[in-house]
Amino acid sequence: MNLIDVLLKSEEPSVRYKTKVHLLDENPGSYSNKKLREEIRNSPRVKKLLSLRDSSGKLEPVHSPYQKWFGAHWVLVHLSELCYPENDITLYPLRDQIYDLWLSDYMLKTVVYSSKKPVFRGEGVPVINGKARRCVSQQGNALYSTLSLGISDERAETLLELILKWQWPDGGWNCDKNPEAHTSSFKESLIPLRGLAKYLKFNKHKKAAEALNRASELFLQRKLFRKLSSGKVINYEFIKLHYPCYWHYDILFALKVMDEAGFIKDSRCNEALELLESKQLKSGGWRSGGKFYKFDNSKESVHKLNFEKVEWESTGNSRMNEWITLDALNILKNAGRIKI
Repeated sequence: MNLIDVLLKSEEPSVRYKTKVHLLDENPGSYSNKKLREEIRNSPRVKKLLSLRDSSGKLEPVHSPYQKWFGAHWVLVHLSELCYPENDITLYPLRDQIYDLWLSDYMLKTVVYSSKKPVFRGEGVPVINGKARRCVSQQGNALYSTLSLGISDERAETLLELILKWQWPDGGWNCDKNPEAHTSSFKESLIPLRGLAKYLKFNKHKKAAEALNRASELFLQRKLFRKLSSGKVINYEFIKLHYPCYWHYDILFALKVMDEAGFIKDSRCNEALELLESKQLKSGGWRSGGKFYKFDNSKESVHKLNFEKVEWESTGNSRMNEWITLDALNILKNAGRIKI
């Protein structure tokens, strides 16, 4: 059966919507596609992701919204990826949870350390050798998800300011507190790049655009997965395909962000695109090369670290993963390597 037909018959309304709108270029504002987005809102997957909301609308654990992988931070990212309808005011309590966390007093302060072996006092974001040491993927995801879902407010501007303020000279970001660390982290740099790209879809901002271009060069110079010094693969986990990636990194996620940021046709993406093409199954789709989460349908699992409330993986190693397949097809289409 044609791969597009398979995706259009998926049990997941999000898969059907993304196939129609992203792959077949249907109007997202059509009656049928608006109806499909309402189906996403009321789907079993979304209901399960939001099932731990308390009476105030906040998601448990209320005081730990970064809880892996079912805290408010990650749920908002999931909803963005699922094409959940925009402007849902019932998500405001989740937004406030992550804004309060990533815009706390600690985040708004920097502390400069000059000693070779600094003793951190926890008074603010450490700056060592002129470089802020922050896990900026956290602010990047907060900016990306709230803008995507249409639930951002004026605090999004502060997120942007922090992302720009903490950028390293080589264009990326890093939370490594080792004073000798001098190169940005791929894992910490891709998501703030994504947040900048999303922000620039809605706003003109010279400094953000400059930061976006500088951040993209960090990846493009290395062809998304190779060491700058030797040309060797940086990490073999980077050339496997995963979904979701969370704060991790692979070529599929990198190509997706390059596409969102407008760089997918840069020739330095070609090797990663060819590698992605080579991983296509004979049946037409793409399978997962591993996963960064655990899934257990029992009630107790939700309180364990790295557990998901929903399953994202297809059963069996030889079966295609719908989420990975959707992203791969969309990337290759936008790169001009396939026609649909």
